[in-house]
Amino acid sequence: MDRVAKLASQKAVVIFSKSSCCMCHAIKRLFYEQGVSPAIYELDEEARGREMEWALMRLGCSPSVPAVFLGGKFVGLANTIMTLHLNGSLKKLLREAGALWL
Repeated sequence: MDRVAKLASQKAVVIFSKSSCCMCHAIKRLFYEQGVSPAIYELDEEARGREMEWALMRLGCSPSVPAVFLGGKFVGLANTIMTLHLNGSLKKLLREAGALWL
């Protein structure tokens, strides 16, 4: 749990992902298209990935990925991020987290 919290607070946008997950790919692409360069941790490629996945599940992530953190705070999974994007709230949250300046 501490490792996830530490990694999540090191950059304005942090995504915990799996390289084979299509929803993870869609969420990463969404952030890139917004002009954001997130820190991405592919749990299936990390040495302690399984441990981090369990920590995310304890946070309430089900499924465990894609889990998105903005400004060190857990924002949500794919459905939440897409909803925020569609209702226009995501840009505001990205600005508040320091990921966007315009």
